[in-house]
Amino acid sequence: MTPVLIADLLDARWLARVGAILLTCPFWLSGIAKLADLRGAREEARQLGLRPEWLVVAATVLVQVGGSALVISGAMAWLGAGALAVFTATATLIAHRFWRLADAAARLSARNIFMTNVGLIGGLIVIAILWSAGT
Repeated sequence: MTPVLIADLLDARWLARVGAILLTCPFWLSGIAKLADLRGAREEARQLGLRPEWLVVAATVLVQVGGSALVISGAMAWLGAGALAVFTATATLIAHRFWRLADAAARLSARNIFMTNVGLIGGLIVIAILWSAGT
């Protein structure tokens, strides 16, 4: 049985909103940073072999900021969470291929980022389910 205080917190809509803000924080901060440094964002896309850079950056910012806004607002949160999850899976497979790295330290770092992103994807799936259920 869940203690009353904890049950009340888990039922609080504001806590769900705080969780959504925290979960999407890496995305909307990254999107804002890309907008603040478009040249750097285009260079990052170019280094990853993604072309045309301007389109990749525009789509990335749209998904990161727009998806975050949908999740935080709760309006079509399933769409925002889904877009962020697909984006994260794609970006992770492109940018964090730890299995290809020979250097042990670089491989460990990339693997840690990869696994963190796997957890983030799981959190986005849970958010989509909970917001869709009206929780």
